[in-house]
Amino acid sequence: MAWTAISTRNETPPIVRGGWLDALRFIVAGLIILHHFQGAGPLALAEHLHPVFERGGFLLTNFFLIDSGYVLMRVYGAPVAAGRMSAGDFFLKRYLRVVPAHLMMGLALVVLVVGGGALGFAPRAPEWFRWDQLAAQLTLTQAYGVPGGYGWNAPSWSISALIGCYLAFPWLLRGLMRLGPWSTLGLGVGLYLLANQLTWALLGYPVYQMPLGFGFFRALPLFFLGMALAWFAQKVWIAPRLAGWAGIGAALLLAFVQFFDKHALVSLACISVIILAAGAVPTPRPSKWVEKAAQVSFSMFITNEVVRIAWFGVANVLIARFALPVAAQWAIWAAGVAAAFLFAWLFHVAVDQPIQGRIRTWMKGRRARTAPALQPVVSLEG
Repeated sequence: MAWTAISTRNETPPIVRGGWLDALRFIVAGLIILHHFQGAGPLALAEHLHPVFERGGFLLTNFFLIDSGYVLMRVYGAPVAAGRMSAGDFFLKRYLRVVPAHLMMGLALVVLVVGGGALGFAPRAPEWFRWDQLAAQLTLTQAYGVPGGYGWNAPSWSISALIGCYLAFPWLLRGLMRLGPWSTLGLGVGLYLLANQLTWALLGYPVYQMPLGFGFFRALPLFFLGMALAWFAQKVWIAPRLAGWAGIGAALLLAFVQFFDKHALVSLACISVIILAAGAVPTPRPSKWVEKAAQVSFSMFITNEVVRIAWFGVANVLIARFALPVAAQWAIWAAGVAAAFLFAWLFHVAVDQPIQGRIRTWMKGRRARTAPALQPVVSLEG
C-alpha cells in the first residue's frame, strides 16, 4: 500500500456521536456484563466457550481506561488547552458525571444486604460485603491506598482511579501539546512499558496486576496512552480502508491469542489499534441507535454488578429449593443477563439522564456567570 495511506497532510475525520467509537463503547459494556455474569451459570463460559470470558476483566478494563483517555483528549483536549474550559470545570464535569450513579448503586447494595438480612437471607459470600470496606468505596478513594474499598460494587475501583486521571488530564495535556504526533505516540507506549518494567523490578508483577487498592497507578499509564493515541490520531491521517482492515485484524488477533494466555502486551497493542482504527474511519451516516446505545453504556457498567448480586441472590435460593434442572438454570441465567441490559436502560432513562440534564444546566449557568465568552463543549462520554 502506498505511503500516502498514512499522512500528516490530510485532515483527520472528527469523531461523532453514533459512530464506530460509540459502537465499541456499547460492545465493551455488553462484554463487561457477560464477564461478570459468566461464572454464575451452571457452567462457566470461560471453561466451555472461550478463555476470553475469564480474562475479560483484564482486557475490558484496559480498553475502558485507554478509550477514556482517547475520547477525553479528542473531545476536551482543544477546549482545555485553549482555555475555553478551565481545569476546574473539566474535573467538575467529569466528577459529577460518575458520582451520582455510583452513590445510588452503592446505597442500593446496602439496602439489599440489610433488607435481605432482615428477611433471613444472608449473602452467600459475606466477605464481599464487609462494612469496613464500604466507606472507601462510596467516597471513591479506594484506588489510592486508602484502606477498604473491596467487595460491594467492586468494579467501581476503575472509576475511583479515573478520578485521579481527570485531575491529571490538564497537566498531561500541557506536555503532549508540545510534542509532534510520532514523539507523542512513542512517549505513550514508552511510559507504559517503563511503568510495567518498574512494577516487575520493584514488586515482582506487571502493572496490570497492581492491587486494586493502588489502582490509580495501574490506570494512569493506560489513560495517558489513550491521550497519546488521540493526539497522534488528530495529527496523522490514516486511510479509512487501512484503518478498517487494521481494526478487524487486531480484533481477530486479540481473540486468537486469548486461547493461549493473556499475552498482555500483544493484547494491549491490539486494543490500541482497534481504538485508533475506530477513530480513523469516517462515519458518513451516524446512527441514532448506536448513539443511544453508547449513552446507556455507563449505566450498563455501573449497575450490572448490583443486578447480578440481586438476581442470583434470589435465583440461587430458587434453584436449591426446587432442584431446578440445568436447562431451567440456563434460562434463569439468560434472563439475568437480559435483566442487566434492561435495568441499565431504565436507569439511564429514568434516573441518570434526568440527573445529568440538571447538572449540565447548572454547569452552563455556572460557566455563564464566571466566563460568558466560553463556548459549549459537546461530550461523547454520555
